[in-house]
Amino acid sequence: MKNRIKIKITERISFADGHKFEKTGPYERLTGRVYYEIDPRACAEEGIVDIDKAPINAEGLVKCAGDIFILKPVDMACGNRRLLFGYGNRGNKRALQFFNDAPASNDPVSLDHAGNGFLMRRGYTIVWGAWEGDLLPGDGRMILQVPVATDNGTPITGLVRSEFIADRPGITCFPLSGRATTRSYPAVSLDPRDAKLTMRRYAEDDPIPVPPESWMFARIERDMGIINQEEQTGLVPSDTHIYMPGGFTPGWIYELVYTGRDPLVLGLGHVVVRELVSFLRYGTKDSAGQANPLGEGTIEKAYAWGRSQAGRCIRDFLWRGFNADASGRKVFDGVLPHVSGAGLMWMNQRFASVVSPAGQQYENHYNYADHFPFSYAWSTDHHTGKRDAILKRPDTDPFVIHTQSSTEYWQRRGSLVHTDTGGNDLPQPETVRLYLWSSSQHFADPNTRLPERGVCQNYANIVQTSMLFRAMLDVMDRWVTEGIPPPPSRIPTRNDGTLVSYEQWLKQFPNIPGVAIPQGVNRLPLLDFGQRAEAGIFDKEPPEVIPDKEYPVFVPAVDEDGIELSGVRAPMVQAPLGTYTGWNLRSRGFGTGAMHLFTGSYIPLPDTPQERKATGDPRLSVIERYKDASGYLKAVEAAARKLVAEGFMLEEDVDRAVEAAFDWGRPLHDVRLPIESEPKR
Repeated sequence: MKNRIKIKITERISFADGHKFEKTGPYERLTGRVYYEIDPRACAEEGIVDIDKAPINAEGLVKCAGDIFILKPVDMACGNRRLLFGYGNRGNKRALQFFNDAPASNDPVSLDHAGNGFLMRRGYTIVWGAWEGDLLPGDGRMILQVPVATDNGTPITGLVRSEFIADRPGITCFPLSGRATTRSYPAVSLDPRDAKLTMRRYAEDDPIPVPPESWMFARIERDMGIINQEEQTGLVPSDTHIYMPGGFTPGWIYELVYTGRDPLVLGLGHVVVRELVSFLRYGTKDSAGQANPLGEGTIEKAYAWGRSQAGRCIRDFLWRGFNADASGRKVFDGVLPHVSGAGLMWMNQRFASVVSPAGQQYENHYNYADHFPFSYAWSTDHHTGKRDAILKRPDTDPFVIHTQSSTEYWQRRGSLVHTDTGGNDLPQPETVRLYLWSSSQHFADPNTRLPERGVCQNYANIVQTSMLFRAMLDVMDRWVTEGIPPPPSRIPTRNDGTLVSYEQWLKQFPNIPGVAIPQGVNRLPLLDFGQRAEAGIFDKEPPEVIPDKEYPVFVPAVDEDGIELSGVRAPMVQAPLGTYTGWNLRSRGFGTGAMHLFTGSYIPLPDTPQERKATGDPRLSVIERYKDASGYLKAVEAAARKLVAEGFMLEEDVDRAVEAAFDWGRPLHDVRLPIESEPKR
């Protein structure tokens, strides 16, 4: 029996106040719900964990439903016949933010939400479809409802592992998922003695047991509505919350292993993306007889873009073979995963946590997401003897432009994308391009205006790279449509000495006064989750670290300023006002010394030769480099034009880069030169 899809558009309104975008005219916004019926016995669904245990309707089909959100030209004939599927990151819409420099919004409707209008001016139909089945509604997130697996109606139980890190004093309660946005697997028993809670200072420390009498499965309820009285609270037993009366110690890593029930069939997230995009691209009428909301034959090419978690999902989608629809047609012609590192997804497993960040040095360190295969190219895991690749179906594999920041090399084992498991350079297929966006960080928000530290020791990295997104999408479209290949991959390699061990990097990085540096990269040991792990069922939680079996992780080499030698350097990296890194360290009280999540650093240069001498900073000062603000402006413009010539930046972005560089790039850069006046515009 064929899978079925029904799309119900509940709202159709004008987008961007009816603004007429160049060449394409006005856009409209469609929102609604997609209803899926999936045949669990079909070959296309083979490998979806627990789909055989999902409830079925009278016709033997598994049902699920998810949100859909579309921005399209009012007149599709004025569009470019290209669909861009924006994989939502934890249900959040990010494509307009990173391609259009628009403000982050899950409810884009105004002209402001169109940003610089890039995607609209190009004529793209932008589609978001819910794919993550463990999210809770709220804040405009895209929600997918998937079924609960049972054993012929009897609840399924199993080990569940969750992590909690309090970022401030006074936190006493967490949902068992660790996040208010995410569904928790209910605990079978509310007796703490039936679970195991530990705490540790650093991820690889020996865990310290937390006595069961010091915590409970419960939640706090608060009553704020009583006049002239203090806040009232109540303690309620809860199978989805953990409560610590004395509070969680800030910065410490708490890990709970308990027996949970009611696993979700989360692997259906891949199925619904395949079904939705295939229908929008090739379909005419849905199972209810309703016309394709994009019209028949309006889409010639389809691309997918996703960052971080969504980038890992794209890689997992390809690896598991979902880029072929039921008729053997390509779903996506090209994909652009960004900042995924070497990870896949923790999604098609029983009791998975899709929302969980992949393992960092400190947070979620022993996450399942980073496992072989790491690369698009064929290779052999020298620990296990397995041979595999992400791309292994040449008839339906798409073109791939994989981009990553410096952070992925430090925190997300990014070097394994292009090395074998022994650490040797691994040539990639001709259909793949890899680019390091040098000295940038994981979340390079194009709308960041001020440098901030948060719980870190240094300012967060401020390198802006959205101009590279725009160029890469144009490059991808030319590759798919005209067969014009992109620029060669630009990554650090072992062969040319630009991909180095931590010990080699340590000798290269400048000794900047007062700046602490990481004590190592985020290592990747071989983990044992039990004999059924490959079938998606984890019998060991936490996993066993197999001794003396580790995958080598390397980082990009740096110059005398601490800026990476290889990769694609954004304008502000080519003309630096500071050292920009992919790592940042936690402050005292928050896991001091460990790298923080996906945060990079911005370490300002000394302003003047006098400051350089007084502080003992080995880096040239700003004045020694550029003489004055006009000199800095010229350096930024030259860098931008070089990127245009190389194919990594669009001509339209040169003026934007120059505009952002006026007055030493203030307020984004922390530069204070009282002798300078702003150059004339």
